[in-house]
Amino acid sequence: MSKITPCLWFDGEAEEAAKFYVSLLPDSRIENVQKNPVDGPAGKAGTVLVVDFTLAGQRYMALNGGRRFEYTHAISFKIGCADQAEVDRLWEALSANGGQVERCGWLKDRYGVSWQIVPDALGQYLGGPDPAGRQRAMQAMLQMIKLDIAGLQRAYEGKSAA
Repeated sequence: MSKITPCLWFDGEAEEAAKFYVSLLPDSRIENVQKNPVDGPAGKAGTVLVVDFTLAGQRYMALNGGRRFEYTHAISFKIGCADQAEVDRLWEALSANGGQVERCGWLKDRYGVSWQIVPDALGQYLGGPDPAGRQRAMQAMLQMIKLDIAGLQRAYEGKSAA
């Protein structure tokens, strides 16, 4: 178990967000929900203060800390995806209900948390043995919103879109 646990700050949405995140990936679960023992800046006595959860084997803490602070791209969570179906499923779920899609596989979910939804195959195209193919794949990726494995492969191989 890691000694470091990322803490995500929420304004009353910690339990809702943690339940949403654990619904997306295997080896994920809510570990503990701690209630406020007294009224305070984070809420009234008896409301949720902290949710400890595991997301794909990594421990996290969601904290209802009071007023909302905006997340930045300086901290994001990358999810490596085995195939396009996983990219599509996670992209749709995380960008739904007020999420904001961005370029190159990045998005912000409805809580403002930044995610990178990245196919595992990206490395073979951006780091493959063909320098011209790597450049074409990088140029293709820079034009994408959600990453498309077939499009990256076509670019790497120098084939036009079908």
